[in-house]
Amino acid sequence: MPRVLLIEDDRAVRDGVVLALRRQGHEVAAAETGEDGLDRLRSFRPDVVVLDLMLPGMTGLDVCRRIRDLDQTLPIVIATARGDDEDVVVGLEAGADDYVVKPVQARVLQARIRAVLRRAAGAPADGGIPKIDTYGDLTVDRAGLSVTWQGDPVALAPSELRLLLTLSASPGQVFSRQQLLEAVWQHSYHGDARLVDACVKRLRAKLGEPPREPRHIQTVRGFGYRFAAR
Repeated sequence: MPRVLLIEDDRAVRDGVVLALRRQGHEVAAAETGEDGLDRLRSFRPDVVVLDLMLPGMTGLDVCRRIRDLDQTLPIVIATARGDDEDVVVGLEAGADDYVVKPVQARVLQARIRAVLRRAAGAPADGGIPKIDTYGDLTVDRAGLSVTWQGDPVALAPSELRLLLTLSASPGQVFSRQQLLEAVWQHSYHGDARLVDACVKRLRAKLGEPPREPRHIQTVRGFGYRFAAR
């Protein structure tokens, strides 16, 4: 079973989540501060990180950014006590792949962990024959699950890669946020359109797309996004 690193300062929450995950067969390491979590990251080498946003000292956002500096592909699920839109969006823009609202229900957390790990496994989102596609300066290698921009490799988090694979598999097709949630995140809970919007923002930045006039990842107002192969 996947190895989970839990970074959570509330002892009661930490103990409850550890117990629930171990009952599911996970190997779990727990840390109560961001600094301790980063130390455990190096020694434990988890498959996924579950990260509380409200930590003493180094904040959860700082930890998320630090993890992304070290590893672009390690799945991160953030936990927020309030489910506040601003907290969630900032966390997602810092590099998280998904989120849960505390108090965390074990079945919801387990479902989110399974989903981010499936994305990290990297199966081509279009389900077709893997191939290499080139769109101007952008090259998408569906077999090697790699992306280059102007010949330089682009490090993408699992959600970013799967989003790009999904959109670029059908150039010109408009995808609603709901469709992208189901294809990329494999869930469609109410309000999770912010997952899509935050991931699009990160993906555009990594591809050097101008925010106001993106070349490939285009917004269709009031509906969703499409990929322009030009």
